[in-house]
Order: sequence, then structure tokens, then C-alpha cells
Amino acid sequence: MKKSMNLALVLTLMSATAFAANEAPEAPVKSEAAQEEQEIQDMSDPLAIFTQVGAGVTDRGINLKVGQTYDTGEDTTAGMNVYEIKGIQGENLGFSDSPARDNSIDFLRLRQFEVDLTNGRGKQLDINVNFDGTHFADQTIDASYSIIQALPKMGPVNLFPLAGVGATFGNNVVDSFENEQPVIDDGFSGFGAYTIIGMYSKLAITDKLWLNYNPFYLQSLGGSDLYKAHAFGIETDSVLLHEFAVNYQISPRLNVRYFANWTENVDFKDGEHRIEFNYQL
Repeated sequence: MKKSMNLALVLTLMSATAFAANEAPEAPVKSEAAQEEQEIQDMSDPLAIFTQVGAGVTDRGINLKVGQTYDTGEDTTAGMNVYEIKGIQGENLGFSDSPARDNSIDFLRLRQFEVDLTNGRGKQLDINVNFDGTHFADQTIDASYSIIQALPKMGPVNLFPLAGVGATFGNNVVDSFENEQPVIDDGFSGFGAYTIIGMYSKLAITDKLWLNYNPFYLQSLGGSDLYKAHAFGIETDSVLLHEFAVNYQISPRLNVRYFANWTENVDFKDGEHRIEFNYQL
């Protein structure tokens, strides 16, 4: 499939999110002591808000990440936009056996994240642009909105359950089949909705070493009959996703993380593996 999607739509989505954040009213100025205390955040906390840069080496190429905090206009909340580019130079630098590996960008991702500092509740807008496409379309955009809640700490364990809904859009979507031939909806259109429930979890081994296991279950909710029956693969209307990470805090501002992502239909060894470095600014 050709990676010919007009990037204007993607940039519009990202610009709109950033504009909304930048236009928030100015919050009251915090004391110098409070600002110094909040200067370095706990990078192992999934609800931590901080400005950051990151880069990763994966089996599908190079990933780059930039996270920027923004003023929400309220003392009791904090916000952050995170931009990611994934799969750069996959053919030259990646080592996956996937035939889809190439040197162009595979994914763009934008997350707008806000957390209420009084009750540990976060909300997230997550937009993923897939330039490689799926069995449904030449290119796709998934947009989801979810709520995350921090539960009371249990010894070395932290749990952060999540629930949300999402919608899928595509370019040149397969709408149906007639006489075993695909009927294509030319151009860009929405073709399905889904729900997501899951959890982020953290197990602290030491002050500097921790593990994460993050399972997520996705279920198709609506859309075309074809989407509802095959949203996450052939004859697959739901899927259980797995993410495992081993993390080490090198310094208060720098960590290194190993990630593995796989599903109930893709074995661990055939999933995505990456090593990522993150620096808090």
C-alpha cells in the first residue's frame, strides 16, 4: 500500500490539541519552593507530568518522542502533550522479519494527558496514525479517549485501571465484499468504534528498578458489519493486548526502558521489542 495520506489532516488534529492547551487561562504563580519541589518528577509514575525527550531503538526502526507540559489554568490539575514518531529507517536499522519493514515513517502518535492532583485521576486523548495501513484501509487513524484512576499503593505495587472508547478512520476503506471482491469507499472516512479497558501496573524492585505489565482489552462496538466482525484481524472482533517493561532510573532525570508488546494472537517473540531512553528536562 502507498503511504500517500495527506499529512494536513494529521497536523490539523495535533495543532488543534496544542492550540486548546495553549489558550488555557494563566494559572496563579506558585511559590519558588513549590516549583523547586515539583521540578523533578517521578519518571516511574504513569500519571507523572513533566517535559521530556526520548529516543528508542526497535526491531522496526528508530522512535523519537517529545513531551511538553502545558498550563491547564487550574492549580489542582497538570497537563502534557506527548508527540511520537515511530519506525524511522526500519529497513536499514530494524531487525524484524516483517515484510512491511521499510525506511519511511510507520506511525505518528499524539497523546494529550491531564491529571487531577487531588484524586489521582487522569484523562487521555490518544491519536495514532498508521501509514502502513491495515486489512481495512491504505492508512488509518485511531482516536480514543480514556479515564485512568490511581488506586492506593499496595506495598511495592501500584495499579492504574483505565477505561475508554475510540473510533477508527481510514483512507480507501474496504466497506464490504460483492462477489468476493472488495467494495472500496474512496477517500477518507470513519468506519468503526471500539471500547478499551485495561490497566497500567508497576512493581517496584528497588528505588531505581521497576517492572510494568499493562494489559488492554479492545472490543468492537459499532460501524460497518465488516468492521464489527473483523476489527482486530480476520474473524477477530476483540483482542487482548500485552505490554511488559523493565525499567532502570540511571539518574533523577534519565532512565532506560525495555518494552515488549504482543497480543493473544501474536507470540511474545514475534511481537514488538524496543529499548528506549528518556530524559526529563
